[in-house]
Amino acid sequence: MAVKSSVQVNVGHARQLGANLTDTGCNFAVFCTNADAVILCLYRADTEELINEISLPGKTGDIWHGEVAGIVAGQFYAYRVERGANELHGGSANKLLIDPYAKKLSRAIVWNARQYTYDSQFMIPKAVVVDEASYRRTITRPFIPSHQRIIYEAHIKGISQLRGDIPEFERGSYIAACHPSIIEHLKALGVTSIQFMPLASFMPEPYCVEKGLTNYWGYNPVNFFAPEPRYGRQDALNEVCQMVDAYHAAGIEVIVDVVFNHTAEGGEGGSMLSFKGFSSEQSYLFEQTKQGEVAFSNHSGCGNTVNSASAVMTRMIMDAMRFWVDVIGVDGFRFDLAACLGRDPHHFTPNAGLLRAINQDPVLQNCVLIAEPWDIGPDGYQLGNFPPPWLEVNDKFRDTVRAFWRGDDGQTADFATRLMGSRDVFAKGVRQPNTSVNNVTYHDGFTLHDLVSYAKRHNEANEESNKDGHGHNLSANYGEEGETTNEKILSLRERQKRNLFATLILAQGTPHILGGDELSRTQKGNNNAYCQDNEISWVNWDLNKRKQDFFNFCQYVIKLRQQSDLLSQVLMKDDSFQQSVNVASINWYKPDGSDKVSADWQATHNKAFGLEIIGEKSTDKPYEHWFIGFNASDNDVRFNLPIEKKKGGWMLHLDTRYCTLAEQPRICIQRAFLQAGKSLAVFSWHAST
Repeated sequence: MAVKSSVQVNVGHARQLGANLTDTGCNFAVFCTNADAVILCLYRADTEELINEISLPGKTGDIWHGEVAGIVAGQFYAYRVERGANELHGGSANKLLIDPYAKKLSRAIVWNARQYTYDSQFMIPKAVVVDEASYRRTITRPFIPSHQRIIYEAHIKGISQLRGDIPEFERGSYIAACHPSIIEHLKALGVTSIQFMPLASFMPEPYCVEKGLTNYWGYNPVNFFAPEPRYGRQDALNEVCQMVDAYHAAGIEVIVDVVFNHTAEGGEGGSMLSFKGFSSEQSYLFEQTKQGEVAFSNHSGCGNTVNSASAVMTRMIMDAMRFWVDVIGVDGFRFDLAACLGRDPHHFTPNAGLLRAINQDPVLQNCVLIAEPWDIGPDGYQLGNFPPPWLEVNDKFRDTVRAFWRGDDGQTADFATRLMGSRDVFAKGVRQPNTSVNNVTYHDGFTLHDLVSYAKRHNEANEESNKDGHGHNLSANYGEEGETTNEKILSLRERQKRNLFATLILAQGTPHILGGDELSRTQKGNNNAYCQDNEISWVNWDLNKRKQDFFNFCQYVIKLRQQSDLLSQVLMKDDSFQQSVNVASINWYKPDGSDKVSADWQATHNKAFGLEIIGEKSTDKPYEHWFIGFNASDNDVRFNLPIEKKKGGWMLHLDTRYCTLAEQPRICIQRAFLQAGKSLAVFSWHAST
């Protein structure tokens, strides 16, 4: 295609991919294989009208490049690729392609079959040339010691859409998500880190759109760099930077959920939006079918799997992470289906090239790195196998804690293991004590309120015949399914919420709170609300007395953990991962006060036990001595607490039998304590003077 005479173009360079401003214009470079030509398309910023098509004149290996004079920040652009008829997965001549290195998109991408079928130029948003220097600012990051980190998972729209003190036109945006009232709420709750669900640009799946639904969660990326335009009002990139700065000013870390395991292009027959058009064979993993055909590997369950072992995708993922850290300013990442990142190329190894690259990178090595340590591919369950300093989402903690408090038989031994940091999975001397990211609820599942209100999933609104979402939830309704006015049922549900939340916060590891759980948020039994952009997913901030009481309880338990060295992290003599020691001994007791022995742990119906943590005596820190009683049975149990040599007594700090903190007695006992069924009690030893 002819270059207009008014445009000056030279070969430019291949050193940096993407659109990078120069002293005289902009250098465009894109990785593209088996092409006859790569066409740069320039568009008007106001109408997206095509104003020029330029065949990139330079080629270095598989990188096509060219420098166009006069281009400034704000220029809209996209690409077309010309190939012969033997392209691997369909022709790209009629498809407009998004630059994989685009730092900003002109608008959100919405699937439109009519606009896509013949020529996709009207459906595809345009990349925007960005002057990165204009977004850079001094980033002052909060320092959160690993044992003090408490993570709060949130969705940009979900957390802000129903806040009445946020102007309506701002709700659902980056700016709304950092509104002072939201930050004040998080500070009051006591969390240190907010983990946002995906912020990179995404496209709702065609089958969702055609049913009148959407991909609300955002786990379907079209680009790894550009912030999602749906959450922007004028300049999404600038506004996400403002949001991060606001959280940093409040001393809160920002962690973002990233999806590097698949893209919105799907598998065979899926959309061609970007990667497929440039280099399908380098971007994705392929496998041979039983019929001898080449097909997309689908370890993600979304139609394709990113080939993170290929040099171009390793480089792209690393560059995207650096952009989010260096320019946007985030403090870390939670990696969706992270086992895909360790496939080298098909089989997982903790020594995979991408994992090694992340761990040694000077920009990324101090970031928070959280793996969701599984995918659905061969040997996809990799809990415990990521290299230090990675943290890992621990589903064993989730399932065991749910089962124990529900009253299932045979859970006590496993429950005790989860309480102490799941050292059967994250070995002492090898992984740090807070490696386990403990959760009772996550975005993909029941909320905490629904966990104690529904015995079964209720996903009818998803229009998949209630077959989607987890079927094994370890939940209970305690007498009636869903909402009820029965006070006895409501009382037990609230107690179970207190038990579950207190266990989450007081267990060793890194606590992960699902945003809205502290407000008793319900999704009306939907445990897979990925396509529900409505009140099912949005946080309702209105609190009645019962909800306010539970919020106050959550605040109190978090404060209890944060005020104690031992409750936030036990450092034991037999753990060579660190030199510090703050524990003299940890002891386990039967309710009668005798030591638990191996046979006791295997007793199927044993659902009550005590945990004693005795701190090392120190000249610079207060002496700590804690006892926590757990009773998951339906019956009250009399506990005989340990006897201290010194005079004093056991001060009760927490008893989940009580609905409110005001009702809880402030008592000091010597020995015996009657603990209610389905309750947790926390004591500390106070010596008398």
